[in-house]
Amino acid sequence: MALSQAATEAGKGFDWQVTKRLFSYLKPYKKNVVIAFTAMLFVVIANIMGPPLIGWAVDEGIRKGNMSLVGAGVFGYILVQGLGFLGFRIQLANMAYAGQRIIEKLRNDLFEKIQYFSMSFFSNYETGRLIARVISDVSVLREAITFAVVGTVREMLILIGILISMSIINLTLTGVALVVLLILITIANFWRIFARKAYIRVRETNALVNAELAEAFNGVRVTQAFARESYNYQRFVSKIDYNNREANVAAARISGFFFPSIELVGGVATGAMIYVGGTLVLKQQLSVFTLLTFVLYIDEFFFPIRMLAQRYNVFQAVMAAGDKIFTLLDTPIEVQDAPDASELPQIQGHVQFENVEFRYSDGEMVLKGVNLDVPAGSTVALVGHTGAGKSTIIKLVTRFYDITDGKLTIDGYDVRTVTQESLRRQMGVVLQETYLFSGTVMENIRYGRLEASDEDVIDAAKAVGAHDFIMRLENGYNTEVREGGSLLSAGQRQLLAFARALLADPRILILDEATSSIDTQTEKIIQSALERLLKGRTSFVIAHRLSTITNADLIVVIDHGEIIEQGSHENLLQQGGVYRDLYTMAYARPLEAISPEVTVAAD
Repeated sequence: MALSQAATEAGKGFDWQVTKRLFSYLKPYKKNVVIAFTAMLFVVIANIMGPPLIGWAVDEGIRKGNMSLVGAGVFGYILVQGLGFLGFRIQLANMAYAGQRIIEKLRNDLFEKIQYFSMSFFSNYETGRLIARVISDVSVLREAITFAVVGTVREMLILIGILISMSIINLTLTGVALVVLLILITIANFWRIFARKAYIRVRETNALVNAELAEAFNGVRVTQAFARESYNYQRFVSKIDYNNREANVAAARISGFFFPSIELVGGVATGAMIYVGGTLVLKQQLSVFTLLTFVLYIDEFFFPIRMLAQRYNVFQAVMAAGDKIFTLLDTPIEVQDAPDASELPQIQGHVQFENVEFRYSDGEMVLKGVNLDVPAGSTVALVGHTGAGKSTIIKLVTRFYDITDGKLTIDGYDVRTVTQESLRRQMGVVLQETYLFSGTVMENIRYGRLEASDEDVIDAAKAVGAHDFIMRLENGYNTEVREGGSLLSAGQRQLLAFARALLADPRILILDEATSSIDTQTEKIIQSALERLLKGRTSFVIAHRLSTITNADLIVVIDHGEIIEQGSHENLLQQGGVYRDLYTMAYARPLEAISPEVTVAAD
């Protein structure tokens, strides 16, 4: 995300719509909120009643030499503060409970929504930003709900209560207190303006540091391959980390000015209060009780003013985070089940494209006039240059995208009229980049069919030739593969993907460059496994290694979103068209040397 955009979002002002949405999440916990606000009143009362009790104990007890009155005043003060502590404890406990439940609900809602977004959404929305929504932005809301909401009301009530108490006791000294309050508010307002800019910059540079770290660690193999460790280090230290340090130092300077300024004003205010009040005491126009009470009240002013200034930045962050969260939650899911969608029954796998067209949301045409009939149980290979539309055809079959025009059916069922779950439950996909989840080898293979027994998993692994290398692992099938399968080679990960697909026993199988990461020796191991995997299933195969698809029942050549040739390997070679050229270039030697049994007519 650009820095300017981040600054704009971080500086978002009050948004009533976001606020209403947030409060709607509090509704199920109204009881906790009411208890928290009720308990908060004890904290307010403790802050307001503390100074008068101390003033009374000094004035009535010490001045008159009556230690019983001193003891009563101290006991009253301790009792009030104890009630304040209890109230604060109850407030935090209830708001923490409500806040954590709300955060859990928000994260669950986000996670559920994100899982159902179409592939086009993930093509345009970075994974890092999604994680930021679910983790960082939701955490901002938790802090606000747990501390800021009730805390802001508490601090405002304390200030109002102190001013009312002062006004009742003595108007002259209240005027001095109001002057102090105005000075504190002015300082806090200036601090708010500069602090907001500084903290926005800190968040921006923190994000840059995280992005740089992720890029550096993900690309560590390339870094080491080109011996660029020193270059990366200098780049990080001189640019990224330097900017972050400077931003944090600038924010610290601003805070270093604000908080000592508050203390300085408080000291001056206390001195002014003692001077004015002392003069009135000497003139017998004011009691020691009143003077001491006002001096203690002045001290009570500092904390609420400090906290309210900080709350402002918290609420700005809440507005920005809430806006981003709710925008994501309100983003429409492009591919959805129809209201009357039915369950797709057990299929044979007859796939038919009838004049299918597909455009991206920006209007770019990807497929046009595609007509393709794939009989059940046959293997169709998709061939063409990069960007021709091969992967798009597969994504339409799996309904990762919806067709723009035409008709796509499986066993006569329009894929848009059945539920996505019942459709994809009968499909298996093996991609070029195999993704393995954190967990054991057994768990990763079983991901294809969660109810499968251990014996079923082992049989699937044996069938694709993965059993031997699995047994050589430290703990066999119980070996932890770690996130992404980092402990395994690319070929081993791919073999596990084949086992996972075989275990799922899909009616339609999709192999998208599934053997491109496998070395020649491993490829030989899985040739027989592939035959078993493809047998009896409708299979769509994309492969740049043309040698891997020569036995396909149907080879479809795609160019710029259109089918320009289709037929068997031998037929396409005899036609002498695009496929023949691609096949010839793939081996860079005379066609007769490649396929001597095929006779090609002279041009």
